[in-house]
Amino acid sequence: MIKLDIDVAAEFPGTRSGPYLDTAARGLLPASAHAAIKASLDSMLMGEVDKATMFATVERARERFAGLINGHSAEIAITKNVSEGLNIVASALPWRQGDNVVICRELEHPNNIFPWANLKRRLGIDIRDVPAREGRLLAEDVISAIDDRTRVVSMSEVSFSPGLRADLKAIGKVTRGRDIFLLVDGAQSIGIVHTDVEDAGIDGLAASTQKGLMGLYGMGFLYCRRSWAERLTPAYLARFGVDLGATHEAARGSDDFRLMADARRFDLGNYNYAAAAGVEVSLALLERIGTKAIEAHVTRLARRLASGLHQLGFEIAGDPSGVHLAGIVSVGRHGTGGHDSSDDPHTQKLAEDLTRSGVRLSVRQGMVRLSLHLYNDDQDVDHVLAVARTLRAKAA
Repeated sequence: MIKLDIDVAAEFPGTRSGPYLDTAARGLLPASAHAAIKASLDSMLMGEVDKATMFATVERARERFAGLINGHSAEIAITKNVSEGLNIVASALPWRQGDNVVICRELEHPNNIFPWANLKRRLGIDIRDVPAREGRLLAEDVISAIDDRTRVVSMSEVSFSPGLRADLKAIGKVTRGRDIFLLVDGAQSIGIVHTDVEDAGIDGLAASTQKGLMGLYGMGFLYCRRSWAERLTPAYLARFGVDLGATHEAARGSDDFRLMADARRFDLGNYNYAAAAGVEVSLALLERIGTKAIEAHVTRLARRLASGLHQLGFEIAGDPSGVHLAGIVSVGRHGTGGHDSSDDPHTQKLAEDLTRSGVRLSVRQGMVRLSLHLYNDDQDVDHVLAVARTLRAKAA
């Protein structure tokens, strides 16, 4: 069990009203982060804004983003969400007609599909669509789809539905050896599972702060390996992406400019300073606990939850032993419903009964999605299993 030197109920008041199992939609905001955000907003309210202080907050957040994934601060661009990060890379690569991107459209969030569909329409690139196998993306299938015209492999470390984890390291070894850009959607993994961009061979990783990073909507980051950033040309450019030395942010520009030598060339305009103030606090909490410890905690709970539901006769995504689980347990059959409901009456009834009992959850692509983080514990698992057991007994 994870060792927390905090009062979970006090730091995460969102846990008091029942099991919060919806981090895959949005994580709980810590009370300490809420206080930091309020202080930032209060400075705006009272006209006491210190721009230098706000810039310093962003840079500290940038440092913490980098440390979280074993990157360098110069490899971090500040964005507003995952979608922006993915599009930055997609539009900055030197494409030629006939180049291709390898993705799995069955498992990816639409925002990791549309950028490539847009490039197909605009530039004539090809999309190599890898099929999923029982809700999983297998490394060998991705690797077999790669050819001499592959420029990018774009994938989620953990899918938004059904929430199973891919073997990034095996894929990264191949893409690194063939100079193919490995772009990762970290929406469902960052802050919850341990991510090491160097060890996994990741070239770009797009993340947002409102899920596992326990922050606000409207802020995120893009990690881009410096050796790749130097080869990419931003589709949009603003003052912070240009190397003008120590001159003021509003210093006059010209046609003669030099891009920042690293991922900061993708920074655009001013930042979400209130969100930065909050996520800096949340990142400090994650650092204090450690993502390896958090991953061990959430995967243990996820395996216990998946095994218990499987023993009660519910269909679980992936191996019930949890070999491919991260922080998400999905119940039902993938693709048997819409964004918020299931076509299967048994799965829909489980969602309704759990919700009535006080569980916060999501239904995605017809499956009940139960997602965990550091603030969850065995009592949450016991609660879900008790509701599921009662439902099964009534149906018998």
